[in-house]
Amino acid sequence: MKVLTVVGARPQFIKASAISRVLRKRHQEVLLHTGQHYDDNLSGVFFKELEIPEPDYHLGVGSSSHGAQTGAMLSKIEAVLMVEKPDWVLVYGDTNSTLAGALAAAKLHLSLAHVESGLRSYNRQMPEEINRVLTDHVSSLLLCPSQTAVRNLAREGITTGVHEVGDVMADALLYASGKSSRQSEILSRLGLKPRGFLLVTVHRAENTEDTSRLAAIIGALKTLADDEPVVFPVHPRTRKALESLGLMNTDSNRAFEGDNLKLTAPVGYLDMVMLEQSARIILTDSGGIQKEAYWLGRPCITLRDETEWTETVEAKWNVLVGSNAARIKEAVRSFALPTSKPSWCEHPGAASRCIALMEAGR
Repeated sequence: MKVLTVVGARPQFIKASAISRVLRKRHQEVLLHTGQHYDDNLSGVFFKELEIPEPDYHLGVGSSSHGAQTGAMLSKIEAVLMVEKPDWVLVYGDTNSTLAGALAAAKLHLSLAHVESGLRSYNRQMPEEINRVLTDHVSSLLLCPSQTAVRNLAREGITTGVHEVGDVMADALLYASGKSSRQSEILSRLGLKPRGFLLVTVHRAENTEDTSRLAAIIGALKTLADDEPVVFPVHPRTRKALESLGLMNTDSNRAFEGDNLKLTAPVGYLDMVMLEQSARIILTDSGGIQKEAYWLGRPCITLRDETEWTETVEAKWNVLVGSNAARIKEAVRSFALPTSKPSWCEHPGAASRCIALMEAGR
């Protein structure tokens, strides 16, 4: 079986690492990197740490508007598919790389498998929501992490080729957490103590492209840093937004007064896992980090108005606060750890189940 895997962004590298480790034992994988994330801290370091083979194709598309970026990817992916003629095209998640790979496969009538299918925020203002909905509607094999995802697809009339397989990110986290404990030195490098800091990530367009939302989040972080260290690895998109607001100097990570707000460049996956499992509370707008926080048993405050991972909210390990500064500060100061943590999407071997379904052709 020949599988062409399309990746382009940091979360996809994590998911692909789990499947590639199993897939390559029995089958041929052709790895295509669109270049959507091209900064070494968002791309190269992940390939090294997660032991992902070098891409067979690197399209080098880079940053652009959604239409221009997706169009460039679509054209280039189509050309590769016409040469490689794979048995399956495999896409992950909800990025522009996902949608471009899905459309290219569908138009060439190639079998398409979508990992992390069925997620819905029901907010069509999010580009990610458009990407995931369209990808699901052209996929042959819909690989869902949970029953919630399966039900979401059924509500849209999609029932053929739908399978609950668990979450491949749980496989990847299990693999990385052991390496992280042995190799990461980020706590000592930043002078941090376990449970003695807050961890923040902000990268979604709804927060970085809306100046009022971003300013409110930053205002809350400045106040919280008066009480405890706040570690903030800054995504390139977020850095540009902060610079445009005059909140961050291009040549410095010292954006605010005081040493307790620690801005860093993006960190590798092993360092990120160490920060996540060591933080007192995680504040994020990332879907993947919401899941990892839950699996690692760390409280999560989500800087969005809705989430695809509703189960983490229902279990009270995750709270939605949007960008409201008062709600952010109150959530950090009053978050009470739940007394239990139900098992969720943690079915070891999700990657193997995905591959078995492709082998079966269903």
